[in-house]
This record gives sequence, C-alpha cells and structure tokens, in this order.
Amino acid sequence: MATHESHKKRSGLMDWLTTVDHKKIGILYLLAGGFFFLIGGLEAILMRIQLMEPDSKIFTGELYNQLLTMHGTTMIFLAAMPIIFGFMNAILPLQIGARDVAFPFVNAVGFWLFFFGGLLLNLSWFLGGAPEAGWTAYAPLSTVAEDTGVDFYVLGLQIAGAGTLAGGINFLVTVINMRAPGMTFMRMPLFTWASFVTSGLILFAFPALTVGIFLLMFERVFEANFFNADMGGNVLIWEHIFWIFGHPEVYILILPAFGIISEIVSTFSSKRLFGYSAMVFATVLIGFLGFMVWVHHMFTVGLGPVANSIFAVATMAIAIPTGVKIFNWIFTMWGGQIRFTTAMLFAVGFIPTFVMGGVTGVMLSVPAADYQYHDSYFVVAHFHYVIVGGLILGLFAGLYYWYPRMFNRVLNETLGKWNFWLFFIGFHLTFFPQHWLGLMGMPRRVYTYMSGQDLDGANFVSTIGAILMGAGTIVLLINIVISASSKYATTKDPWDGRTLEWAMPVPTPEYNFAQTPLVRGLDALYVEKTAGNGEMTPAEPVGEIHMPNGSILPFIMSLGLFISGFGFIYANWIVAGAGLGVVLITMFLRSVIDDHGYHIHKEEVEADIKGGRA
Repeated sequence: MATHESHKKRSGLMDWLTTVDHKKIGILYLLAGGFFFLIGGLEAILMRIQLMEPDSKIFTGELYNQLLTMHGTTMIFLAAMPIIFGFMNAILPLQIGARDVAFPFVNAVGFWLFFFGGLLLNLSWFLGGAPEAGWTAYAPLSTVAEDTGVDFYVLGLQIAGAGTLAGGINFLVTVINMRAPGMTFMRMPLFTWASFVTSGLILFAFPALTVGIFLLMFERVFEANFFNADMGGNVLIWEHIFWIFGHPEVYILILPAFGIISEIVSTFSSKRLFGYSAMVFATVLIGFLGFMVWVHHMFTVGLGPVANSIFAVATMAIAIPTGVKIFNWIFTMWGGQIRFTTAMLFAVGFIPTFVMGGVTGVMLSVPAADYQYHDSYFVVAHFHYVIVGGLILGLFAGLYYWYPRMFNRVLNETLGKWNFWLFFIGFHLTFFPQHWLGLMGMPRRVYTYMSGQDLDGANFVSTIGAILMGAGTIVLLINIVISASSKYATTKDPWDGRTLEWAMPVPTPEYNFAQTPLVRGLDALYVEKTAGNGEMTPAEPVGEIHMPNGSILPFIMSLGLFISGFGFIYANWIVAGAGLGVVLITMFLRSVIDDHGYHIHKEEVEADIKGGRA
C-alpha cells in the first residue's frame, strides 16, 4: 500500500476530474449547480420580458413553452438539488466528526452522473429544440411530441437522477456509520438531521421518478403505450407516479434549507436552538407526511370527494410540524444577541417569506377552493414563495455562512447586503402580484394576455422584480470575484460557531480531523469553548490515517452514459451500445483493480498539528 510520500499527487484539471475528496466534490456541486442556476434564472427573465406587456411577441408559442419547461426542470433538478448536495458534501462529514463520506468513489460517480445528465438535457437547445411539455412532462403532451426535446428530458433526468440517488444512499450510510464518538443522534446539528431525513426521502422518492421516466422512455422509443388511452393506457398513471416523487421532492429541497436556517439563527443569536428535540421530531414528521400528500396536485382530475378529502387533511396536517419550526426559530432569536450579518439577513428574510408560501399552501389544500386556484398564477406565486422565498433564500444564507469553510475566504458584507436587499425586494415584487393575477383569472403556462383585463400593471411590476433579482445575483457574482483577494482570507472560526465544522484550521486538511473528536454534548464546539478548551478534545491518539485514491473511472463511467443517451435519443443503437460498453468496462475495472488507497504517516500528521495545519 502506498504512503503519503509515495502517493502520486495530481494537480490542476486532472485533480478535479479524479478527486474523491468530499470537500472538493462539494465545491464541484456548488459550481455546477450555480452555473445551471444562472441558466434557469436567465430563462425566467426571458419569460418575464415576454409577459411584461400584453400581446407581446418576443418569445411566443413553441419557444416560450421550451423556456417554461427548461426553467422549471433546470431550477429543480439541476440547480437547487446540486447546490444542496454541495453543502451536504462540504459540511455534513465535518459536522459529525467524520474523515470522509462512507463511499468516496460512489460520491464522485454521483456528481459526474448529475453533471453529464444536466449537460445532456441543456444540449437540447442546440440539437433540434428543448422539451416543451412542461417541467412535469404530463402525458399525452410528452408522449405525442414528435421532436427530440422530450427524449433529451427523459435521458438527461434519468442519468442525473441516478447520481442523486447514489448521493442520497451515501449520506444515509455516512450519518449512520461514521459519527464521531459521543455524536449520538440527538446531538447531531439540525443541518445534519435535515440532510439525513432528506437522504431518506431521496431513497424512497427517486425510484418512483426512475420508474416513471423508464415508462416514458419505453413509450417514446419502443411505443409501449403505458399512457396512450387509445391503446388501453392511462394518462393519470404518469401524474400519480410523478407526484408520488414530486411532493416528497419539495421536502427534499426545503428540509436542508430548514437545517441551514437553524444553524445560522442559533449561531448569530448566540444561543442554543430553542426546542432542539421538537425541531428534530418535526423534521422527521415532515419527511414522513411528505409521502402522504401527493394527490393535492391532482384535486381536479376527478378522483372523487373521499380521496380528495383524505389528502386535503394530510396536507393541512403537514403545516403543524412546519409551524413548530417557525416558532422555534423566533424563540431562538428572542432575547439573543443578534448579529445581522448577510447570512442572518437571509435567514430572517426566509422566515416570513416561507410563512406566506405556507399560508397559500393551506389555501390550496382545500379541494373546493383549489378548483378555482388550479392552473392559475396563484399557484405559480405559491410554489415560488416556497421554493425561491424558502429554499433559495436558505441557500444564499448557507453560502454566506459556509463560504469561509469551503473557500478559505469571507464574502464582502457590504456587497452581501446589497445582494440581499436587491434579491429580497425583487422577489416580493415578482411573485406577490402574481397572487392577484391568479385570483383575477390569469392562467399559468401562457405566453400572452390581452390588454384591458387589468392584468397589465401587475405583470409589469412582476417583470421589474425579476430584473432586480437578476441584479442581486450579479452582485453576488461580483462579490465572489472580489473575495478571491487575500484581503478576504478567513480565520478558522469567523462567526464564533457552535458546531464541529468550525473546529478545524484553514484550509481544511484533506483528512479533516487529525484526531477524531470526542463529542460531549449538543453544539459540540460550544461545549468545549465554555469548558475553556481552545479546541476539541480528541477521542484517540495521533495515528496513521487511511485515505482513498482518486480515480478517473467515475468521470469515464458517466461520460459513457452521456454517449449512450445520444444513441437512445437518435435511435442509433451502435452509439447506445458503445456508451453502455464504456460503462460496463469501467465497472469491471473498478471490480478487479485492487485499490487499497494510501496512508498518511503518524509523523506527518504530528507535523501538521505542530504547524497549525491540523
């Protein structure tokens, strides 16, 4: 077995292509997710430009439908999910005192599958046109479309979804098996708890999407007729399968944001999180109830009053554990020494914004009322208040909070506050008027509207708000560029943190902890600080540390599936087979090559400790 001295270090691009280090993979997720976020945001602004005035003819018909489909698909699957996985990769192992995730190789496979799946989907813009069946791809819209756009949707999401499923399983095993001594489940930080429940939701929800997309692929490629009513199929099968995945997906997205807000509110209020146990059980209950509410997306399909009533009650019930979280965040801040950093501003802005989304969600949970709201702009306003006003504000908060840990720099606070106010004000200008547009009868998914219907003013304001959100995002990009200066170098604990990720030096060593820490209570680092210790109490003596080798195989394996996807899209079975052959060869090589990794010697670890590098 190799040692650290004999281990061949890669550098530059090859280091990033072959890395299995969870911290670097977290950065890759963040960069790729950020790139797709910019694309999805641009698509949204183009749609709002079209809707700025009545009878506009800038992006009409087919092109508007493509923008609509790609905006929703990109934001949900290729922006929000990867950015969440970026934080989970970079922070979760550190919070539980682990040296790595359970399966580093699988972690790399998960990232590259997501990346190539997202790339395949977005290449549809340049290869005959993007999908135009909506981000939900309802049959028969998605089955009768004759162009290749929906095929790109099917294959792209299938590849990316496989990566997400691999990541979810990896985090489940990591939390269960790799916690530091003393890190019981009821001592885990709320972000770790939220990530753990989210990973469980991924494990059970994503197979439904996988099966549905397989059926849709077989329908399109092999004319299987699962959703063709003329041939004995049923279009409602797709709706059920999609939403059995789709509603847990909402909580897959929002639960990590809840965890981020919990960490930030506690840190910047200089207080332990109020009602920790209640917050944990509320998180688990939300995850459980998330599988019991999918039919509220289908109140108008004709399932009948009994089915509608059952799912209406379940939908209303899920508001209870969510309300517990809201009150606990407020009580945490009550009496605390609050520091309004940019991260805290985003966290505080998140709370009332998400409450507004929750209130309209309860309105939509009433089937009789939903018949009026359904497929109107009221629904668009609701889910953007939940996903953008909730999730995206939470992710911005997490970025400002954990940026020093991930990139060894702090972001400029003045620019950060400009980022917050532009985005926050722009968000409410964009989506609050859409409640009224919906109540006045404006349907969603339309590219135009007539003048003289009192819809002009609200649509104009909504577009101005979207432009402000774009401006806020540009300020963030400028802030990131400026932060690269050495002037913004960070210390290891810039926020006076309470959890384990702030216990390590900057930059974080490749092995994370030189000595596995001993966890002696909730908010493990804060416990040590109050005991007068400058650092964590070790649970073991200094010793050799085993590390996994990097590998190019995850990249090649995902590239093979990417190539195979083109073969299936264009019915070129030679290309499809060649791509699958690459996948099988890499799987075979992974199985037969005996790779035991390498060791970092005790002396090197001790030298790092003495030099302040560990």
